[in-house]
Amino acid sequence: TQYSFKEVFGTLVAQKELFDVVAKPLVEDLIRGKNGLLFTYGVTGSGKTHTMTGSPGDGGLLPRCLAMIFNSIGPFQAKRFVFKLDDKNGVDVQSEVDALLERQRREALPTPKTPAGKRQLDPECADMINVQDHCRAEEVDEDNVYGVFVSYIEIYNNYIYDLLEEAPCDSIKPKWNNCNTPVRNGDFVPPQSKILREDQNHNMYVMGCTEVEVKSTEEAFEVFWRAGQKKRRIANTQLNRESSRSHSVFIIKLAQAPLDADGDNVLQEKEQITLSQLSLVDLAGSERTNRTKAEGNRLREAGNINQSLMTLRTCIEVLRENQLYGVNKMVPYRDSKLTHLFKNYFDGEGKVRMIVCVNPKAEDYEESLQVMRFAEMTQEVEVARPLDRPLCGLTPGRRLRNQAFREELSRKLELRGGPVGAGPEEPSAAELFFQNLPPLPSCELLDINDNQTLPKLIEALEQRHKMRQMLTKEFAKNVLAFKTMLQEFDSSVASKENYMQGKLAEKEKTITGQKTELERMEKKIKTLEYKVEILEKTATIYEEDKRNLQQELESKSQKLQRQASDKRRLEARLQGMVAETSLKWERECERRVAAKQLEMQNKLWVKDEKLKQLKAIVTEPRAERPEKPERPSREREREKPLPRSVSPSPAPSTPVAPLRPRRSRSAGERWVDHRPPSHVPTETLLQPRVPRAITVDAPSERALARCDRYLLTHQELASDGEIQTKLIKGDVFKTRGGGQAVQFTDIETLKQESPTGRKRRSSPPNPDPAGDAADSEWTDVETRCSVAVEMRAGSALGPGFQHHAQPK
Repeated sequence: TQYSFKEVFGTLVAQKELFDVVAKPLVEDLIRGKNGLLFTYGVTGSGKTHTMTGSPGDGGLLPRCLAMIFNSIGPFQAKRFVFKLDDKNGVDVQSEVDALLERQRREALPTPKTPAGKRQLDPECADMINVQDHCRAEEVDEDNVYGVFVSYIEIYNNYIYDLLEEAPCDSIKPKWNNCNTPVRNGDFVPPQSKILREDQNHNMYVMGCTEVEVKSTEEAFEVFWRAGQKKRRIANTQLNRESSRSHSVFIIKLAQAPLDADGDNVLQEKEQITLSQLSLVDLAGSERTNRTKAEGNRLREAGNINQSLMTLRTCIEVLRENQLYGVNKMVPYRDSKLTHLFKNYFDGEGKVRMIVCVNPKAEDYEESLQVMRFAEMTQEVEVARPLDRPLCGLTPGRRLRNQAFREELSRKLELRGGPVGAGPEEPSAAELFFQNLPPLPSCELLDINDNQTLPKLIEALEQRHKMRQMLTKEFAKNVLAFKTMLQEFDSSVASKENYMQGKLAEKEKTITGQKTELERMEKKIKTLEYKVEILEKTATIYEEDKRNLQQELESKSQKLQRQASDKRRLEARLQGMVAETSLKWERECERRVAAKQLEMQNKLWVKDEKLKQLKAIVTEPRAERPEKPERPSREREREKPLPRSVSPSPAPSTPVAPLRPRRSRSAGERWVDHRPPSHVPTETLLQPRVPRAITVDAPSERALARCDRYLLTHQELASDGEIQTKLIKGDVFKTRGGGQAVQFTDIETLKQESPTGRKRRSSPPNPDPAGDAADSEWTDVETRCSVAVEMRAGSALGPGFQHHAQPK
């Protein structure tokens, strides 16, 4: 199996080479104000702790990181307690006076600690911090002061413990009952561990964790080794003699703040402080219990270790899936304290580097494959994000200029007669003058008659006296001139002071006016802000009202559109009904007119015939009467095309007789005869006959499943008050869901009328016996003609029906 990594190191790789490739960029980012996370991952016994800590004479990643930090910022470190960490993962800056008072207060404690410079290093760790390469960062801001804080914690059985705490760590104790005996079911009380909190910048930190300020590599590594590493939980297993039973996290915090404009003191502004963090994590190794033969506490520790590492793998896989496929799955950081603590790093608040340690033993083959597969997958996750540093707005190079100024000042003081013992004194101007005078002649008198020595001495002394008087006059003259110059200078200085005071007064007036204007503008700004806030709230209310009114307008417009469409549909329907009704009545009128004309013609013909017979009887004898002429055939009259109505006559006196329902097309069909409980018997001669029917009051699935056809009897009152029966027929078919459905296909109407109220159409006002005999033939035929209306469901000519059957 082949795997690809950014860098692969052999078994003989030096610690320095590993540090230069992996950890050195993280330390440079730490000094630039960025966060970093470095952790070692692998199977138990693969060399994670050795990679992080190192061995005597060859320090690992952790001591080399500390050495590089202090080699880079050593000359620019602030004094102790200038930077002060708070309990909320923040940092404050104090003046040097407050820092001095804090140092004195700490030194006055009952058990003061020995300063780092006077302590003797532990010989066990002295060789590990002896780094000879003196590695340092290239870009260090010399105008800043720096402070280094370290903390050391461990995550044991998913609990967080502070290894630098003075109190000893409580082990997991068994739960005791009321009889002061341990409970046998194996229930344990978890010890008091540290709690994870989230600061105002949404960064995770351990609440109440001890953070020690260190000033050198030796002091920092001694804190790590003496106070922390010896408290870490290790145990002997079948695979590793000193197996780490917890995840250790060594946190290095670097606080930096700029100097003031003079380059002398720290700028007292909390917003300008930059706090960066480098976390060095030594993970516990994953292990299989069937190989380590773990029992009891070792078994529980192995389970928690494997669970936390599995949570780490799950978080990395979810992050990779979110980045590759553009989804937004929730990353389960809270499932483990390890992933919850470093949630910000995986969200992009710094760089993350992982060193995978692999043991080439054949027994670790399967586990090493899993480790390398996970490590290869993590390379596809990008979490680095640059962090902008705050701008102080001061000129760079302030520290160097301040040092140069102090050196030049000390040199000037030395030249002007500085402190005693500073150097050889230069001769004054009077001494130089007297040294240039000619030497006095010899004053020794060797003979009593010597007349030359004394006159020469007197002459020399007189010359010196003259020169002294001349120098005195010159000095007085110079003093007078100097006094004049001083007076002129004083007058000019006074005039300049008056001028400057006038200018200052003008400037102060201007500044006062500007301050007044600023106050007025600030009040105006506050007023305008208040008005803007009120206007924003008003605009929000108006926008909400506008949205509500728009929604109401849209709903009403939709309602109006629906009403308009319903109105148009109703108008079209009414127009169709009016057109249909007018056409029907036109045809009915034409038919009645034709029938009336035929009736009048028949009556006239009958009268003509009667007149002819009467005339023949009167004029001719009885024996010679001609035969009765034949009446024109009814069939000839029917040959004439007469307009007939499609629907039955709407007159209430028209007799309507019920028709029988048509017979089934197939003799084997069965019917469901649905007669509601409100059915009224019609008591007419023509009754619907339904063969092989199942009579029901309400349709049921069992009855519909056994039949092929469906018959619904519906009764309602007609316009004349009579009962009108409608037979609605349909076909039964099965649905896809296993149920039964009915499709209506035919409607028959049965109507009964009282024969007493019927008016004979062919009876004249004065019936004639001969005429009755003549009219009885076609009148009886018309009376005996049965009329029925049969139509398809959905026809425009028939009325709409409601199915009053009970739903299933």
